[in-house]
Amino acid sequence: MTQEITWHVLNNAETVAHSALHRILVKAQEAISHRGVFKLVLAGGTTPGRIYELLSEQHQEWSKWHLFIGDERCLAIDDPERNSVMIKQAWLDKINLPAEFLDTNFHPIKAELGPEQGAGDYAEVIKPFLPFDLTLLGMGEDGHTASLFPGHQHNENELTHAVYDSPKAPSERVTLSKQTLARSEQVMILVTGSGKKTAVQQWQQGEAIPVAQIEAMNGVDVLITQDAMPE
Repeated sequence: MTQEITWHVLNNAETVAHSALHRILVKAQEAISHRGVFKLVLAGGTTPGRIYELLSEQHQEWSKWHLFIGDERCLAIDDPERNSVMIKQAWLDKINLPAEFLDTNFHPIKAELGPEQGAGDYAEVIKPFLPFDLTLLGMGEDGHTASLFPGHQHNENELTHAVYDSPKAPSERVTLSKQTLARSEQVMILVTGSGKKTAVQQWQQGEAIPVAQIEAMNGVDVLITQDAMPE
């Protein structure tokens, strides 16, 4: 396990999205050629949403992609605030998928079951697929990533966590654990916008905010906009 971080400073959010797209496609080709399958963990947020729009324009062997989600809000299954709904609208609904793809290759979190049951169910879903090939994460202005928030305590041995007191609404969520995220060959963290500058500074100074604790088997790549970098 390594916590080696490589910082890639890019002009703006659109450049970050295109750079991330390229990295995803390269990793997909590599994984499929070696193991016949590509296991990708997706994030919510504006920049990931743009990446999914770009992915919808690609022609890939989609039947060999397995898609997971890093965290989910405990809302109704069709709520537009859910990451799963955004992913489908931005990407999956726009492409010509095998009929069974959404049942066999897209693995949303059943957060509509509530935090405990949703977390327990998803732990069983992901177990057979570990390790992941690539995980996408974002970062909030408070340094949270997925639904791992500053000051929250979780059982470090869990694959998934039930979250009850998120500082951002809705308060109930399900998230992958640090341990599970670390079982990714690569992690790519997307950081865009000047509002993230303080958290990035804390991260680079070694403060133990959640995003700073993320590890991966082959290191972490941070794709960050120029305006999010500390002076």
